[in-house]
Amino acid sequence: MIMAGKSDVQLVYDGDCPVCSLYSRSIDIADGELIRVDARERCELVDEIAAAGYDLDEGMIIKDGSDFYYGSDALRELALRSSGDGLFNRIAGSVFRHPRLARIVYPPLTAGRRLLLRILGRSRIATNE
Repeated sequence: MIMAGKSDVQLVYDGDCPVCSLYSRSIDIADGELIRVDARERCELVDEIAAAGYDLDEGMIIKDGSDFYYGSDALRELALRSSGDGLFNRIAGSVFRHPRLARIVYPPLTAGRRLLLRILGRSRIATNE
């Protein structure tokens, strides 16, 4: 696993979800490096997240230093840090930077993810083994 520097941010997402993977590859931040971590590849960070009580099947995580941002808060944090480069970053940045809108949009996104994984025959993320 790559260790994050002071300005680096880690995004932990579901690598078996095509939409999550596409989003993680498409988003970029303005300052520092966005380090993408597939939650299905067990590592210290995924174990740390599980120990902190976060359910990676219900939301993505942003880790910046010792701070965790989960679910809609993670989307918002990415939006606030967005580079604004490219159409995708501009749209995601403008939509998810609003906390209320991010909280409204996030549950249908996670429900869609669960349905998509079920259709594709993919399992839940196993973090409590």
